Amino acid sequence: MAKKGGKGVYIAALILFLGGLGYLIYSGVSQDSVYFLNVSEALAMEESELGQARLFGKVAPQNIESKAGGLGVAFDLTDQEKNTQTIRVDYSGAVPDTFKEGVEVIVEGNFVNGHKMFKATSLITKCPSKYEKENREG
Repeated sequence: MAKKGGKGVYIAALILFLGGLGYLIYSGVSQDSVYFLNVSEALAMEESELGQARLFGKVAPQNIESKAGGLGVAFDLTDQEKNTQTIRVDYSGAVPDTFKEGVEVIVEGNFVNGHKMFKATSLITKCPSKYEKENREG
């Protein structure tokens, strides 16, 4: 008796393998991808387009409020080039020691209430080691 459909099993297995691999790649890329924007770019986009995002900007000198009795801070994040464009950021968590007015920060989170408030889940300040090198030279 001759074998029938021997190749069909391998082709079906290959299709299932490639389909599963494609699904894993797609789901991994879509879950971990976030926009990296400055403040003016974030304000120009629709809230529904953004979802999770990382924003880059400077901490404005006014309206820095530490949360009473706990960790966290609320502050205005200004655009690097357009100082008039700001986003209010609310962050709950450990605040880095280098956080202060005028420092460059990256916050990750999402908008709530339109573009009025950015709820941050992480707060990163720019590495101060770059400034140490400049101070030694100058």
